[in-house]
Amino acid sequence: MSFLTYAMATLFYVAALILIAGLVYRIRLYAKTPAPLRIATTPAPTTKGGVVLRMFREVAFFESLFRGNKWIWIFGILFHFGLLLVLLRHLRYFMNPVILPIELVQPFGKYAAFAMIAGLLGLWARRFLVDRVRYITQPSDHAMLLLLVLIGVSGASMTFVAHTDIVALKSFTMGLITFDLQPLPRDPLLIIHLFLVAVLMIIFPYSKLLHGVGIFFSPTRNMVDNPREQRHLSDWARKLEETN
Repeated sequence: MSFLTYAMATLFYVAALILIAGLVYRIRLYAKTPAPLRIATTPAPTTKGGVVLRMFREVAFFESLFRGNKWIWIFGILFHFGLLLVLLRHLRYFMNPVILPIELVQPFGKYAAFAMIAGLLGLWARRFLVDRVRYITQPSDHAMLLLLVLIGVSGASMTFVAHTDIVALKSFTMGLITFDLQPLPRDPLLIIHLFLVAVLMIIFPYSKLLHGVGIFFSPTRNMVDNPREQRHLSDWARKLEETN
């Protein structure tokens, strides 16, 4: 077994641990953060069922972004749905046998990389061309977008430019899952792609990319708008009332 195989396997194990621990920590932090006031963005649903429906529309179709800016919505849809199909396509490397739904998505996931890259480039251009967005853009924002673009380009290149040994790659990924390491193909493009993915896994829980998780804890979206029908008290206010 080569040093490269051991190094890449170790990197992915460490990245997976950091990703899981980071997600658990951030989700726990989100869940514990108090929201003492009803601050749902109106017009807001007045029932829990309405909140669930609103969250579904927001997560699945980016409803508020569609209302705010149609061009950004297009690029956002291209990136996120392209990424979803790419991730579904990659599941074939982690299962044996491959289930039918994943087999059916393969042709679409193959070309979804182009939609993903196009969406990223559009969102990145926005940070240069729109004054108010450029003003609040940090170097880390450019770094995140560059990382995602490089991951997309390197992955697409292995499909359409320089093919890698897919059979050997699947043996390696399955070996990671079963803790039975198999040789990693000595493909420079593949090594770059896997390294960038590991970097993304490490920084994901601590970056703005976590908005995909944080939206479920956003009080402007997940609250029922019923302050007139029901009085709401935070824990600290309730304790003050009890003592007085």
